[in-house]
Parts: sequence; structure tokens; C-alpha cells
Amino acid sequence: MSEYPSVARRMWHLLEPLHATLYFAPEARQVAAGLGHDVSSRWPSYFAWRTAPLGAAGPELVAATYYSFSPRMIARYLPRIWTVADPAKVLDARLLAMDRALTALTGGRLSAAQLAEAARLARQAAENAGPAARPLAAANRDLPWPDAPHLVLWQAATVLREHRGDGHLAALLTCGLDPCEALVSFAAVGAAPAADFAGRGWSAQEWRDARHRLAARGWIAPDGTATERARTERGAIERTTDRLAAGPWRALGHSRAERLAQLLHPVVGAVFEAGYLPRRSTLGIGTVKVGYP
Repeated sequence: MSEYPSVARRMWHLLEPLHATLYFAPEARQVAAGLGHDVSSRWPSYFAWRTAPLGAAGPELVAATYYSFSPRMIARYLPRIWTVADPAKVLDARLLAMDRALTALTGGRLSAAQLAEAARLARQAAENAGPAARPLAAANRDLPWPDAPHLVLWQAATVLREHRGDGHLAALLTCGLDPCEALVSFAAVGAAPAADFAGRGWSAQEWRDARHRLAARGWIAPDGTATERARTERGAIERTTDRLAAGPWRALGHSRAERLAQLLHPVVGAVFEAGYLPRRSTLGIGTVKVGYP
């Protein structure tokens, strides 16, 4: 069996926190506020930052590509966020935000040569992230590469994160989980409390209905916990996700992926030490915790 699905999972653990810094770093909040976004909630800037590569997308496209958010919640922000700042301005602003955040985080952690090497390796992996049926990954791949190595590293991490996420949605669909069911089953196996998903916008009734549907399929036991079938199926989803995410790492090769991992450890350590990220991640809906989740 190929070792690259396990490499893909390991690299996700390292790249997800780097990508997610955009949604939590104080520098990003400051830049979002400068654009005119309400930063008392993270959602306006989150939807702007993450959606901008798609252009001035409307709520249906965003619901389709994000999958696990309630369409009703998305419609509260889209397309209104584009009246605050259009996608081109948002794309410039998110690079400014990450320039400030990563400059503060990586100072003294890596030499200029090490940072350039990490950026080169990550970009090589990202350029081998096949875009077929991967809309968010493809949209980020379409963007021009920045010049600064720390921004190349972040943009590559973003392409690879979205590539994995797009594949994860394909795995969920193959298993027959609708968006709310995906979250309910994620919570049922104990990967995160249901309360952590309140921000996704599903009502209590929608959550209960999804639980009833899963119970009828033998996924939820009478006490509300996951059945063995659910655990088996969720495990299969994760293995499929890893397999679908393996392509960039197979192209990069084991030794270069290992070298990138070594270079990323100090950067990811700085992200954790800064305390920006939540204790548990609900940005993705995979079942494995990655340090901050």
C-alpha cells in the first residue's frame, strides 16, 4: 500500500494551522477592520478571505463549496460582503494580513535560506495539487504567486488545504452524508462537541432531524452516541480523504516532504505559542485533531 496517504495526513496537520492563521491572527482582524468589515464576529472576514479567490460569489456557490455551513447563515453574509470590499481588494488585503502575521511569527524561527527552501518545496507540492473537481483549490491555484517566500509558503499551504478539503467533501458525498449529517456524525464519534458547530448556522431542529436520519441508517445509538457502523464509515471517509490528498506529496517525494515537515515545525510551533487558534478546529470536518483542535 502506498505510504503517501499517511504523508498527506501528516502534512495536513502541519499546514492547516498555517493556513488558518488568516482567520484568527490579530493582524488579520486589523486589516479586515481597515477594509470596513465588522470584526466583532469572525464570520464576515472569514467568508471574505476564503471566498475571494472565487470572485464575487453568491450564497449558493459558497454553500456548495463550503458544504457544512447552513445556506441560511451564508446568505446573511453573501453577497453583501462584496459591497464592503470587492474580491480583488480582499485578495490584496489577505496577503497584507499574512505578511504582517507571518513576519511576526517567523522572526528568528527560520533563516532566510530555510524560509526560501520551505516556500519552494510547498509551492512544488501545491503545483501538483490536481484541480479537477477541486473548486477552492483551483481558485487559489489560479492566483499569481507572491514574491516573498513567507507568502509563497502561506499561499501553497492554502492551495493544499483546500485541495484536501475539496476531496473530503467528495468522500462525504460518496458516503451519502448531507452537510448537517456530516457535522452530526463528526460530533457523534467524539471528535468535537456539537456546541462547537453552533457557528455553522444549523438550527436545533435541523440538527435533531439530521440525528434522526442517521439513527434510521444505523449510525446513531439510542443514547445519541455513534454506533460501530458510524465509526467504521467515518474511518473510511478519512482514509478516502487521505488517499485523495496524496497526489501532491507523491509528486514531491518522501524525502522532500520530510524536509518540508522539518522546516514547518518551528513555524507551526510559533502559531501554537501565539495562542491564535481555537482549542478545537471546526474549519475542516475531518475527524483527527491537529494540535490546536
